Amino acid sequence: MAMDLHIHASFLPHDDPDAALAFYRDTLGFEVRNDVGYEGMRWITVGPVGQPGTNIVLHPPAADPGITDDERRTITELMAKGTYAGIVLATTDVDGTFERVQAGDAEVVQEPVDQPYGVRDCAFRDPAGNMVRIQQVKAP
Repeated sequence: MAMDLHIHASFLPHDDPDAALAFYRDTLGFEVRNDVGYEGMRWITVGPVGQPGTNIVLHPPAADPGITDDERRTITELMAKGTYAGIVLATTDVDGTFERVQAGDAEVVQEPVDQPYGVRDCAFRDPAGNMVRIQQVKAP
């Protein structure tokens, strides 16, 4: 018997909560589900409109008390390079979505292209350097 599991939340780090909020809310059009502050840090939960069970938690990377100062520096370096975290989103119109996201001044990594492995996609970096790939899928 299969378990009844679905993805509820995915986590991406941010180093500027206001810039992250502007990107995910204003540029991508996600709704804000929660915005919680604690000891000078903010956790912001966003998600696609009409998909209340799918969430992205934008979190301060230094919040975990188990992380050492050296690990914190490494995370900061990897975020600055854009190699620490990422997410893949889907749309039925990658070219139109690309135009709208690009108009929001997002950092373009890759314009829409047909990949040799069978998908058409594009890529951006969010304000913290996280890779945001957007793939085209067929309409349901």
